[in-house]
Amino acid sequence: MRTCVRLTMMAAAALSLQGCLAKTALNVATAPVKVASKGVDLATTSQSEADQNRGREIRRREEKLGRLERDYEKQNKLCIQGDDRSCEAARATYNQIQVLLPSVPVEPER
Repeated sequence: MRTCVRLTMMAAAALSLQGCLAKTALNVATAPVKVASKGVDLATTSQSEADQNRGREIRRREEKLGRLERDYEKQNKLCIQGDDRSCEAARATYNQIQVLLPSVPVEPER
């Protein structure tokens, strides 16, 4: 009787393990393909990702240009009132604006 129960248990275990073994074999066989495709995916940038990155960079430049223009206005106002240091700072800020301006796209008029 015990032998019959053992055989039944071993048969059940063997049948249930076949699925695990097959799945493991499939995972081992497909692992190199998955690793290679993941590497290619990480190494390349999709067009939408490139567009998002470009948009972020343009917004960053526009924000910096806005800050520089506000600083320039304040410095220029103080310069007109006779502050020599503000005149020098205004010239330096104006030069920074001129360097940054070509990299900021112009919005089309509607």
